[in-house]
Amino acid sequence: MERAARLSGRGPKHSDFSNVTELSHSKKAVKLLAMRHSPPLYWSFWLLVFLTTSFTATPKTAAQYTPRAASEVTHWYRGNTHTHSLWSDGNDFPEMITEWYVKAGYDFMGLSDHNILAEGDKWVSADYILKKQRAVRKGALEKYLHRFGPDWVEQRTGKDGGQEVRLKTLAEYRSLFEKPGQFLILQAEEISASYYPEEGKALPIHINAVNVKEVVPPIKGTKGGASASEIIGANFQAIARQEAATGQPILAHLNHPNFQWSLTAQDLAAVVEDQFFEVYNGHPGINHLGDDTRPGDEAIWDIANTIRIAEMGEAPLFGLGTDDSHTYHGGDVSPGKGWIMVRAEKLEPAALIHAMRRGDFYASSGVFLEDIAYDPLTRQIALIISPDGDATFTSELIGTRKGYNATGAETGIGEVFATAEGREVTFTLPEDALYARVTITASVRPENPSHEGQMKQAWTQPVGWRN
Repeated sequence: MERAARLSGRGPKHSDFSNVTELSHSKKAVKLLAMRHSPPLYWSFWLLVFLTTSFTATPKTAAQYTPRAASEVTHWYRGNTHTHSLWSDGNDFPEMITEWYVKAGYDFMGLSDHNILAEGDKWVSADYILKKQRAVRKGALEKYLHRFGPDWVEQRTGKDGGQEVRLKTLAEYRSLFEKPGQFLILQAEEISASYYPEEGKALPIHINAVNVKEVVPPIKGTKGGASASEIIGANFQAIARQEAATGQPILAHLNHPNFQWSLTAQDLAAVVEDQFFEVYNGHPGINHLGDDTRPGDEAIWDIANTIRIAEMGEAPLFGLGTDDSHTYHGGDVSPGKGWIMVRAEKLEPAALIHAMRRGDFYASSGVFLEDIAYDPLTRQIALIISPDGDATFTSELIGTRKGYNATGAETGIGEVFATAEGREVTFTLPEDALYARVTITASVRPENPSHEGQMKQAWTQPVGWRN
């Protein structure tokens, strides 16, 4: 099976970012490798134009692969980096949302409200809170008072005579939940920018900046102004400037490219400042699967990475899973839909972000992995999938060969190289593969699905692109 891609192109923009290190070995999967050792449809005219353009970007020299220490010194940490509260367009208090993630077994999270941090004085009306609810049940404010009590919940009478509630800042509620090595809150923002296509209204460009010290103001386009890729690049550069100024690492990822059909694979490929994007976003309205004429998020990933590796000499995008939760009192834009599992030495911001920059994580909508290992010498990737009741698992090795044909009906981009069943899987990358990644699909549905017919899945990061 091959992935479909029909795209409209926009002009490229090229920049630079530091090299990342390939996925490391861990003990179980390395043992599995040793045990098992053995030697899309029509693209648019504009994609052809993009691929045949002469690029000025300089290919990077791959960092030397160095096996890291065995898995006793690392741990898998579950986290969500895309969540909304009453600080912007969510419908619950940040303490209530944070406690949900603690009780659900997450290790870290970031409340990423639009163009704002949870700091300063912000009051919201009780009527506004009630109107944001999607179900006729006990109200959000009533639940909040019941859980935290009147001494914690600050209320006042507003100028119009209505009841108002003050939203607690992160500095105020952080100590209620954070415990070293057990739960971590990352200060985050969804930078909500936009650009204007050649015709029509402004389209969204949303980027999450996780572990920020201060707000990163959005850089927005104007009619007849900068292209989508230029606006994306400008915002990523602003994030990089804050990281350089503060010395605090920031995880920046592009969100839901198919939301309002705003971005193409070419837009993602062109901005090499961007190392991460959401391959899975749990919001039901972001067109995750694409449609008859536009590729879904997973196909966008393969197209963008093929362009980056084959045509630009750049590193690929890594894929995250997120919730993008907004509703906590009825409604289907709810938490627990997508997350990342990061293999890091410590549950600390820098350790998590550096692990992700190495590619030492996977995205999930319900499937958990015990181990992943990639051996660049044998070009083998091994997985051990965690059991899930009576569920069975199908793993697909997906990538693009060097001989892909961008002008053909069968492009070869996002080709399924091999398929395997079971919990323990080993794949060997084809010699001519530009890269490969694995999608694992379970035979059971997630508890909180985002679309019809959805099954639990997990996505590993691209490997083999340095060889």
